[in-house]
Amino acid sequence: MKSYALILFTFLSLVSAQSAVAQRSRFSNAVNPGLVAKAQQVTGDSFTIATSTPRGARVVARVPPRPETLSAIDRGLEELFAVARRHGYSARLNFSDYTIFIGRADRTRNRDGQYSPDIAIGAAQYAGSVYDQGGFVYAAGMVLSFSPGAFVIAEHDRDWQRISNVVRYEGEHIVLFHNDRALYQRTADHSRGGSHPILQ
Repeated sequence: MKSYALILFTFLSLVSAQSAVAQRSRFSNAVNPGLVAKAQQVTGDSFTIATSTPRGARVVARVPPRPETLSAIDRGLEELFAVARRHGYSARLNFSDYTIFIGRADRTRNRDGQYSPDIAIGAAQYAGSVYDQGGFVYAAGMVLSFSPGAFVIAEHDRDWQRISNVVRYEGEHIVLFHNDRALYQRTADHSRGGSHPILQ
């Protein structure tokens, strides 16, 4: 009986190990490793989940994202693409053009006590401004790459419309970079003023 249990345990251990290797392989094949490294550097998270929204945007997360989150991402991109087309833009208007990383929120409420899952990032050009929290700022999202288009947002457990808004706003920077470089240059750095939505 002990021998049988040992064989069964060994077999299950091998199956589990092979499954883990296959999962890591699928993850590395689905996601640009350079992007993953950059996202992990920004958030401090370990991203191991790769999936996609119903419309085909790539999503990378540390835990499986909720269906509401995936739908909210699609709505944000859909709104972004609609307003971009009204401006005559045509580049980077496909769901598959985007990779959205979802990291752990460093805070869930802003200084006014409102629900606001945000990520703490280095203050950089915001140092000394009203946004500076002592060497870092809280951001709803952050662009990681323009080619491919990628940005990171924080995990939410409610207020799905906020996710849609953050996705649209971060996506604006990528759309402008590829379609209207002059407007992108004027609006890329919020420390100089200006806010979202950029495109009306």
